[in-house]
Amino acid sequence: MRDIEEGRSSQVATGETRAHCAIEVINLSKTVSDASGELTILHHVDFTVQPAETLAIVGASGSGKSTLLGLLAGLDSPSTGKVLLNGQDIFALDEDGRAALRKAELGFVFQSFQLLAHLNALENVMLPLELRGDPDAREKATAMLGRVGLSARLKHYPKYLSGGEQQRVALARAFVTEPPLLFADEPTGSLDAATGEAIIALMFELNRERGSTLVLVTHDPSIARRCGRTITIAAGRIVQQDH
Repeated sequence: MRDIEEGRSSQVATGETRAHCAIEVINLSKTVSDASGELTILHHVDFTVQPAETLAIVGASGSGKSTLLGLLAGLDSPSTGKVLLNGQDIFALDEDGRAALRKAELGFVFQSFQLLAHLNALENVMLPLELRGDPDAREKATAMLGRVGLSARLKHYPKYLSGGEQQRVALARAFVTEPPLLFADEPTGSLDAATGEAIIALMFELNRERGSTLVLVTHDPSIARRCGRTITIAAGRIVQQDH
């Protein structure tokens, strides 16, 4: 455990070190304007994540952790700083380039599932494979839904699935392309405790099988403890890193 100021200088990696990082965050800040003026959501955040590492980002509501995850994925742009995913500076890419990188490198699991209502479970899981032009999309999606225990629900649309089943479909969709990076934003936030525990256990099991680098945003300390490392954010600053 150490304060961020103690280790900041060590986070500015050399090019040689950088090539071995799954994720490198350098001097990342995000400031927005509102009716009261400028609001800084993230302040000069620095950290690295190694390949196959599991990292929890924790903090109170409004601390900036979900904003940070959005920046790591290139879904938003920072006011200052860089994010490198497997050595690629994502903000040196245009919007199309970042979208292509997400399609190739990232899997996502969201609190609100983000399933497409007009597609059934199988079609939702096939979608990222089809976007890649994978000729085996149906076979792979069917197998992945079986892996998460939904072989009997392939043709069901999201509105006919329970919350836990919808999140299992979302997990299958996130893992079906075998992404090197997986981001999860409060993946159990809309589930009851028992269902949430089952989903988390399944997510970590799948992650171990595939060796993905996992970055998980959560407010739940018990979930964070499952990760190899925890970063705590308060008022947009990293205040603690546990190793």
